[in-house]
Amino acid sequence: MDKIDRRLLNLLQDDASRTNAKLAGLVGLSPSSCLRRIRRLKKSGVISRVVALLAPAKAGRGLKAIVAVELERHGEQYMRDFLELAAQEPAVTQAYSVSGETDVVLMLRLTDMEEFDALCERLFRDRSNVARYHTMFVIRTAKEVTAIPL
Repeated sequence: MDKIDRRLLNLLQDDASRTNAKLAGLVGLSPSSCLRRIRRLKKSGVISRVVALLAPAKAGRGLKAIVAVELERHGEQYMRDFLELAAQEPAVTQAYSVSGETDVVLMLRLTDMEEFDALCERLFRDRSNVARYHTMFVIRTAKEVTAIPL
């Protein structure tokens, strides 16, 4: 990956709706050269997908929560089972297996507290292997970006 690739990637992370011709002009390439580079970056997996970023509140999911989960039983299969269960939940936007006292961190985008309560019933109660969980509701966001620094 060279300087032009990094410039293209930064431009795409900022606004992927730009036309190929516009991108080519911004990096000083012909449109065909620019398109070849972008295709190569996609094929190599550097660009994993192109998506639209929504305003959560305007999309009806204004409540954001971060949940730290401690599992009762440990081991790769227990972790995998819980992560698969969490990944099936529409409100779970990110799920991470982490190091330290916490086993899993979940990021949630919710419509309301009723949805959160129902999710808790499904994920954290009964036979879910969860020893305890701690929920933090986001009051204010200082920074939330999707771009990866290059």
